[in-house]
Amino acid sequence: MQGAEERGRGSGGPGRTVGERFADRIEIVLPARRNEKLGRLVERVNADDELYALWVAENVTAIDRLGMTDHGPVHVKIVTNLAVRMLRLLMERGVEPSVVRDYGMSREDAEVVVALAALFHDVGMSIQRADHESFSLFVAQSKLKAMLEAVYPVAEATIVRSEVLHAIIAHRSGGAPLTLEAGIVRIADALDIAKGRSRIPFEAGGLSIHSVSAAAIEAVRLEPGEDKPVRVVIEMSNSAGVFQLDELFRKKLAGSGLEPYVELEAQVVGEEKKLIERYAL
Repeated sequence: MQGAEERGRGSGGPGRTVGERFADRIEIVLPARRNEKLGRLVERVNADDELYALWVAENVTAIDRLGMTDHGPVHVKIVTNLAVRMLRLLMERGVEPSVVRDYGMSREDAEVVVALAALFHDVGMSIQRADHESFSLFVAQSKLKAMLEAVYPVAEATIVRSEVLHAIIAHRSGGAPLTLEAGIVRIADALDIAKGRSRIPFEAGGLSIHSVSAAAIEAVRLEPGEDKPVRVVIEMSNSAGVFQLDELFRKKLAGSGLEPYVELEAQVVGEEKKLIERYAL
């Protein structure tokens, strides 16, 4: 996962100008393999100042104004890689994406849907946190249209855009994904829980079971499963991390449509680490 240095660059900081935030610009690195459309779209994403500015703005909303964890370009990069990795693991075990089943499109098109949905899933936070999933739909609409019509015929671009928008709205709390791709994005978003996600509220004194348990998550990785296509492996420094898995992962998995395909393995690695010295009310 991402290192502390990249986390720091992605989080911005109060008082930094737009130019200063762009000077630390984070590039989306995503293995396209033989997917030419995905490769072209990632190039367009990395060259798009407007989209990067939206990521910066959503992070200012999250961190600087609400004291939340990172929701900017680093979060987007992590979620996108997790989502595409999960889709590929599922397809390797014969699980059929919804755009393949319903529209006769290709597996490569399914990767495009998942990647773009992950890249755009939080852009509504550039406006506000509450109901940001709904705001993300109209913020993303025109940008997705332009990007997709540069690599697809209009009819196919429209279908892909609709699938991306569904995945965006379905990642909300209580959302009900109707496609495999949407379920993947929902789960990938919930898996950006390594300790870098907790450092801002934890170090700022936001001591709670949420921040302490998040600080216990050392690493998250995806592997081929034994009983199911995907195994989520969680490494923890303290068993308090189980709270994150119960509160975030379990709730996002429920109703995602991916319950038959995903298994979880969590373990404390090394000697259990003490996270706090004392807590008092």
